[in-house]
Amino acid sequence: MHFGVEVSGRSVAVTQHAVVIAGAGPTGLMLAGELALAGVDVVVVERRLGPEIDGSRAGGLHARTIEVLDQRGIAERFLDEGQTAQVQAFSGISLDISDFPTRHNYGLGLWQKHIQRILAGWVDELEVPIRYGTEVNGLAQDETGVDVELADGSPLRAAYLVGCDGGRSLVRKASGIEFPGWDPTTSNLIAEAEVTEEPELGIRRDARGVHAIGREEYEIRDGEVVFSDKGPVRFMVTEEHVGHTAEPTLRELSEALVDVYGTDFGVHNPSWISRFTDMTRQAATYRDGRVLLAGDAAHIHAPDGGQGLNIGVQDAVNLGWKLAQVVDGISPESLLDSYHAERHPVGARVLRTTMAAVALRRDDDRTSALRETVSELLAMDEPRRRFAGMMSGLDVHYDLGEGHPLLGRRMPDLDLVTDDDPVRVFTLLHDASGVLVNLGDPFALDASPWSDRVQSVDARYDGEWKLPVLGPVTPPAAVLVRPDGYVAWVGDGTDAGLRDALTTWFGPR
Repeated sequence: MHFGVEVSGRSVAVTQHAVVIAGAGPTGLMLAGELALAGVDVVVVERRLGPEIDGSRAGGLHARTIEVLDQRGIAERFLDEGQTAQVQAFSGISLDISDFPTRHNYGLGLWQKHIQRILAGWVDELEVPIRYGTEVNGLAQDETGVDVELADGSPLRAAYLVGCDGGRSLVRKASGIEFPGWDPTTSNLIAEAEVTEEPELGIRRDARGVHAIGREEYEIRDGEVVFSDKGPVRFMVTEEHVGHTAEPTLRELSEALVDVYGTDFGVHNPSWISRFTDMTRQAATYRDGRVLLAGDAAHIHAPDGGQGLNIGVQDAVNLGWKLAQVVDGISPESLLDSYHAERHPVGARVLRTTMAAVALRRDDDRTSALRETVSELLAMDEPRRRFAGMMSGLDVHYDLGEGHPLLGRRMPDLDLVTDDDPVRVFTLLHDASGVLVNLGDPFALDASPWSDRVQSVDARYDGEWKLPVLGPVTPPAAVLVRPDGYVAWVGDGTDAGLRDALTTWFGPR
């Protein structure tokens, strides 16, 4: 949509969209897909000149993220390219989830550049425009929308702006949202380069920290990573000092390798070099009026446990359908407040967990003794299940009030029996709409006033209901499942509370 404004005596066409997303990383792409499924007019602006990215900090997907992708019918695209394995860990202590009640009781080894490419392909199918080489320079919001200032000077206006533009988010800074937290205590160089000497592959610990050398190409055999014997080498080396602000150089990488390994292995011709720390910060609010934050723009932390990309994608899935309903006038703006209320505690827990993991991997004698003690505890079933549920995202519980254990938790992907054909619960979520699954009297529940927003399914399920960490739960008579796959209402054989839940999550009728 275009309309004219006067700028310095000349008329300039202003492009208007319902939603502008700043950042075409995994979080921004997932959010774009969610909004497109709801028919919302959305555009993504990205500072990179094209879809390719230099390097891959993230290296895989956790179980709940795979489930989220399965809910949209695209999980196989990722599974076909990656390698499944037991990847969950806390401070290097392995956590097996193979006994968890989910179709995806594993993690997926897949570099971020491939995750991003596959998501971009999906978003392209949904015909979402991505404006590469376009950076947000500033913003100004009023009661009806947000004026987005772009680096190329072209004006853009949106009903809502979502910052998915990383830890240094300009959207967050320009909106004035505070970013409290903790300064870094460690600093690491990460790079991909060629070598003239065969490097020492694997993980090394010393008083400085954790270091690792591997290759981009690898296989997982019997739970062990087996690297290719050729191709570029990936380095992760802990620096001696914290506080570097300039872009890292090949010389710095070489010196850090010599300090740790006694040689730099003839490192040369780097494809990319980057730096990360354990700086830990979280946005004070995920929403300021018509500006929202998701992913690293909302929370940064050490990469321990590989949680950053995963909770960012899950932020997007929590926000997408809510923002779509507000944009379409289905729900009041207050629905967006539930995004912060639900996702901020999840982010805060990840910050706490990564800080603990960093502290636990220090290599002095006392910390090593503590790590051994924690390792013994996590070998026990109950602690292992609790931490594995947390690290995998399968235990997320939104506070939707007292009631059945399913309330506020992920809906299991059951094989339902209907009068037509058998159907998986996740299949019912492919179009990102709500689902009312009635497992009792087919005439007891009536959601017909919301039929354009919620699909009603009469079904049977005779198996056991089990949740990760909690175990078996009492079978419900009915469940109302939100588009993000979380249970918003549990029936006891009557429709008590159903209309209120429908109104809260899917707008008044």
